[in-house]
Amino acid sequence: MQSFLDLLILGNPIRSYLILAIVLLVVFAVKRFLSKGIASLGFNLVKHLSPQIERRELAHLLLRPLEFFLLLLAFMLTIDHFRFPPELNVTVYNGFTLKNLSSTLMQIAFCVCVLWILLRLIDFIALILEKQADLTEDLTDNQFIVFFRDFFKAIISILGFIVLIRILFGSELVNKLIAGLGIGAAALALAAKESIENLIGSFIIFFDKPFRVGDSVKVDSYQGTVEKIGLRSTRIRTLEKTFVTVPNKKMVDSILDNLTLRTQQRVAMKLELPTETPSDTLLKILQDIQDILRNNSSVLPGFTVNLHDFNKDTYLVQVVYNTYIIEGLQYAALREAVNLGIIRALEQRGIKLPSTKIDVQLGN
Repeated sequence: MQSFLDLLILGNPIRSYLILAIVLLVVFAVKRFLSKGIASLGFNLVKHLSPQIERRELAHLLLRPLEFFLLLLAFMLTIDHFRFPPELNVTVYNGFTLKNLSSTLMQIAFCVCVLWILLRLIDFIALILEKQADLTEDLTDNQFIVFFRDFFKAIISILGFIVLIRILFGSELVNKLIAGLGIGAAALALAAKESIENLIGSFIIFFDKPFRVGDSVKVDSYQGTVEKIGLRSTRIRTLEKTFVTVPNKKMVDSILDNLTLRTQQRVAMKLELPTETPSDTLLKILQDIQDILRNNSSVLPGFTVNLHDFNKDTYLVQVVYNTYIIEGLQYAALREAVNLGIIRALEQRGIKLPSTKIDVQLGN
């Protein structure tokens, strides 16, 4: 039996292959329990930061990458005691042997696994912060968390890509790339000028907060509700229910009207009366309109009703009043009530609004 275990296959005794198989089988059998144990330990360390978070949410994020990491780590630690078979150490390409290829593949697998875990940890931290943000009414906090989650994941991915380049091509290429980036930084910055400006604009939006998610805004010819603030652009649901994407640079540089921050709503209308209207009747009409506005609880004090101007055909009556912030059907109902009240007052005073007449002359 001892001689059988010492029998060499591809430069390594059978005993080593058995140890490798046993280790992998044991780790494969207990990897789920070990992963749950590590995840539970991490959950116990952070659960006081967000009591709303559940253990299964952390397990859902970290379980699979931890299982893969444990299995890969056990394989790498065990295979490290193996002697690479000389007969298999053939040259693959330009002095690059099969032994170098296997070592490089294991390094890449380990790097990808660590990168996977780091990305999932960022997702978990963002999940904790989102649970805290859900306790507040401000939707911008949630969007702020999503923004920085994507930002840090992009940074980690770039660093992971650089590490993979170093594994594949060596540190000399990485140094050359860094030097090349230094030389071509101006050209790169010029080519990505718009993207960089939009990224800076997103930071300005999040820190200066000229508007937030859920606010009703008007920028240029677009008016609607802000639904998302991203790394590059802001998405607005317009009054026509279309979905408009506006670059963040434009949201920062343009004159933006945040309708949600209004303290009052202003209504301005002009009423044209015929010049045949006696001055006494005209004065009574002005008083009637003032009474209509005064008796409406939604109209704020300080309204204006006056004879604004006149010409040879009409008297121009100006009606300006402010209301509380009411939207949609309530605002339409208020305008309708005021307008109907003015029409009834005109009817009671026997005043008809002037009509446009078109004289058509027929030639002989």
